[in-house]
Amino acid sequence: MRGSFKILLVFIIGTCVCKMNVARAQLKPLERVRPMSWWVDMADSSLQLLVHGKDIAARTVNFSYPGVHLIKVHQVENPNYLFIDLIIDKGTRPGKFDLRFTKKGAKDLVYAYELAEPSSDPGRNQGVTNKDLIYLVMPDRFSNADPSNDKVAGMKDQSLNRDSMYERHGGDIQGLMNHLDYIKDLGATAVWATPMIENDMSSASYHGYAATDIYKIDPRFGTNELYKAYVEKAHSMGLKVIKDVVHNHIGSEGWIMQDLPMKDWVHQWPSYTNSSYRDQPLMDVHRSETDKKVMLDGWFVPTMPDLNQNNPFVDKYLTQNHIWWIEYAGIDGLRLDTYPYNDPEFMADWAKAVLRQFPHLSIFGETLVTTPAEQAFFTGGNTVNRGLDTHLPGVTDAALKDAIYGFLNDKEGWVDGSNKLYAVLSLDFLYKHPEQNEVFLDNHDMSRFYSMVGEDFNKFQQGMGILLTMRGVPQIYYGTEILMKNFSNPDGLVREDFPGGWNKDTTDKFHAAGRTVMENKAFNFVRTLAQFRKTSHALQTGKLMQYVPEDKIYVYFRYMAAESVMVIINKNDSEKKLTTDRYKESVAGYHSAINVLTGQELSDIKEITLPANGITILQLKK
Repeated sequence: MRGSFKILLVFIIGTCVCKMNVARAQLKPLERVRPMSWWVDMADSSLQLLVHGKDIAARTVNFSYPGVHLIKVHQVENPNYLFIDLIIDKGTRPGKFDLRFTKKGAKDLVYAYELAEPSSDPGRNQGVTNKDLIYLVMPDRFSNADPSNDKVAGMKDQSLNRDSMYERHGGDIQGLMNHLDYIKDLGATAVWATPMIENDMSSASYHGYAATDIYKIDPRFGTNELYKAYVEKAHSMGLKVIKDVVHNHIGSEGWIMQDLPMKDWVHQWPSYTNSSYRDQPLMDVHRSETDKKVMLDGWFVPTMPDLNQNNPFVDKYLTQNHIWWIEYAGIDGLRLDTYPYNDPEFMADWAKAVLRQFPHLSIFGETLVTTPAEQAFFTGGNTVNRGLDTHLPGVTDAALKDAIYGFLNDKEGWVDGSNKLYAVLSLDFLYKHPEQNEVFLDNHDMSRFYSMVGEDFNKFQQGMGILLTMRGVPQIYYGTEILMKNFSNPDGLVREDFPGGWNKDTTDKFHAAGRTVMENKAFNFVRTLAQFRKTSHALQTGKLMQYVPEDKIYVYFRYMAAESVMVIINKNDSEKKLTTDRYKESVAGYHSAINVLTGQELSDIKEITLPANGITILQLKK
């Protein structure tokens, strides 16, 4: 395995070097300016332009526009780059001006730079909170509405094969837009799509995590303009939009890798060094600094070079890009891929810069770690032993996900089964804001929930019931609501197409008529709870009170001053009668209830009948 890996690495590095030489030979005198445009009256008055073109460093920069000042022009190792520092005064009027790049004896190169008025629409940049339910999709695998962009001339990967788990299937932005009504009807209020920016890699880049141009939507998904239209349509339907962003790495075949501005744009090693994927050296007081460096600076995989965020030009390039997309499209939240692998100081400064510009924006970081302590280490407000505040509002709550699986699948024991879930939630004191954590059961990187519970429908209901009544921001992976299944070894098996998303599909599970009896039962279960959650202040923002599990029965409440929801999970194989005397501090003042799942009215809640291996969710009434 190691030998094969080295051969692959040599091939990749050799390929990149060849393409780098070709890219330099074919480079235009003025290839690109990034960001392509900007806005007046931003929170940060500074702007740094990356200019890329053949021997552009040999030219002088000139422009004239009231309120815009040239501070410095940086020449770097590669003469094909200039970095231009500008200051834009408050009150500068929107408009265009010509950036001129002059050289004696040569024709001027001109770029018309636009400064626009920031949007004042209150429906943009709303933030995604614990009031929301997130629906996660992989665009390539969700729906194909525009076959004309399935293959794009000039792009490296020309695959289109729905029978292959690793090749492109053709899903696109228009397909997602066409099914926003399905997502809304389910009860979701926010959509998170895996990255849709350009991934012009030779193969296996349908997932979007190997960016080759971070300012451009991949043309096989659509255009920048269509992405903006997608956000606007979602907003018009009462849905929020989360953009998936990657700070840690880029694709090895992108233009910036083919013609690096400077060697330390990415982390360099004497020989290829992969990340250890171990987060412990970041927090371990006994750590080896070498181990910490390998975790942070090692490459994620050979085709995803690790960005050097200590390089101030990289820092500015990434931060401005994310601000550009948020303002351009009106995005409501960001999901941060591979959060622990990034430089901590950079990420803290990045979060402050982004939230300064967009104070209502929501951010959660992917932290696929194993314990609440490890997760809390990365969240904002936890400065002990760190010397910094990450300013990260929330994380993907993998520890809670594992505890829910333990609850559903493990035998009862002092620290197992129900007690594992109880114990993990008891550690919420480690977080400043546990309600901002994203709660989930599966996603595109892990085995699907229904398979993980052995295709046991009772466990499916219990798990989804916990997900939709738990503290935090719940997230559903596309297809979970219709019992899509499979295991993540390999990952492609959990990234199957949503049935009905392609014109030639023989079944259409976006509609009840195309679903089986069990699929409709699952869909309606999720929809009932999700729609109820949209009206329940207790489930959205209420506090959580849990009780130590007894006799394989676990009880918790989501409550606020005038509203309470009681959740009871009976893990016994037989029906049980539950008296509520033990829960008097939570049920005091309440005398009746409505069963949220069945609609049944309970005139008396002193004793509740619990179905075997079932979940009961009661809206308490005074």
